[in-house]
Amino acid sequence: MREGGTEVSVTKEQLHEAVLAHQDDLLKLCQQLIQIKNQSPIDDQEPAIKFVRDYLAEHGIESERLIADSGEDYPVVYARIGSEDGFRVVLNGHVDVVPVGNLDGWDFDPFGGEIRDGKMLGRGTSDMKCGLAVLLFSMAMLNEADVDLKGDIRLHVVCDEEIAGSGTKWFCENGYADGADAVMIGEPTGHDTIEIGQKGILHLTFTAHGVPGHGSTGNYKGDNAINKLAKVIPFIDEITAVPGHYDESQTRAVKNSRTIAERTIGTPGVGNVIDHCSTNVGIIQGGGKINQVPDFASCSVDVRLPYGCKHEEVVAAVDALIAKSGVEGVEASYNWIAEGNYTDDESKLVTSLKKNIEDVWNEECLPAYQWASSDAAHYRALGAPTIQFGPANNEGIHGYNEDVDVIDIVHSAEIYMLSLCDMLGVE
Repeated sequence: MREGGTEVSVTKEQLHEAVLAHQDDLLKLCQQLIQIKNQSPIDDQEPAIKFVRDYLAEHGIESERLIADSGEDYPVVYARIGSEDGFRVVLNGHVDVVPVGNLDGWDFDPFGGEIRDGKMLGRGTSDMKCGLAVLLFSMAMLNEADVDLKGDIRLHVVCDEEIAGSGTKWFCENGYADGADAVMIGEPTGHDTIEIGQKGILHLTFTAHGVPGHGSTGNYKGDNAINKLAKVIPFIDEITAVPGHYDESQTRAVKNSRTIAERTIGTPGVGNVIDHCSTNVGIIQGGGKINQVPDFASCSVDVRLPYGCKHEEVVAAVDALIAKSGVEGVEASYNWIAEGNYTDDESKLVTSLKKNIEDVWNEECLPAYQWASSDAAHYRALGAPTIQFGPANNEGIHGYNEDVDVIDIVHSAEIYMLSLCDMLGVE
């Protein structure tokens, strides 16, 4: 920035102080985002997209509204600040939220953005309008302070994440993340962890074939496909014995991940969800008429794959469980969606973020792998070190009475600013 006609370098400490001095502006930004009713897939996303672009413009940042693979109804926003040379950072967030459901289940207006008893209330407070606000606020502050960044910041905002859209994938496939040295996604994590890895996804389908017949003689004639499938389903959990395979360098992260899973979920034995497969029978279909023996039935299983999980081990487990059921005429088909992925916990991105989290909160932070999957996989597939970190109270996410602690929002903004300074050469 310039002071009295002389170029003056803005320091990391000054930017940190500025975040604290302008925290009311940050909280107002959170409230304004929450007050936009843009539930996916039932509401129009354009008001939220326009708000993001208007906010950037108010702070001197040009942006583009681009049409990605999801079409005109789900555009994306791209913006960039900084210089061509140096460290390259991508900030990613989604502005859409899941539906609120039955309003009788809420103790407050889900689109009110009210602050009460140290918490901000409303749909998207944790997932992830407050996290997105932190990203926007950070870029705005850096741009208005005219900071000499030793590199650039690229912003990717999508509005189809909650419907498993392709906005982030489109950014990655069309060059907008090329050469990224670090990707920071503002998804909810809370401050006790940084998400540095995720499981892969397999959509597994069991199909049972039978012989039709009249329902009145179903106990004597015909071959009921639903009954066949019902004998297989109890054995599906045996897939959870299939482990991941990790490098020695991942030992600490796996241990941290099991600790975070046990602390967050609380169910006995849940640590195994990190380094073994998990299964969920999500859809069962079969039969056409109540008075006919069904000749077809199927079930769809969501299988999450730990890092290093070998496909042949999963297939062998499936073959074994079908054989164990004693049923003939049941087959399995496999749709391998994604593989487990991770970022090294010694990368500059992770070590900087961890230090700043621990300095701000004065508590230990454990970089860990997540038991689910997200858009982070698209950036990691490009070789970009990628994390997820953002303010969160996990209990209300995708449910009633979602909220987040105000101090978590403010501290997250401090942490993002300090980490961006570390990576972009602001001392």
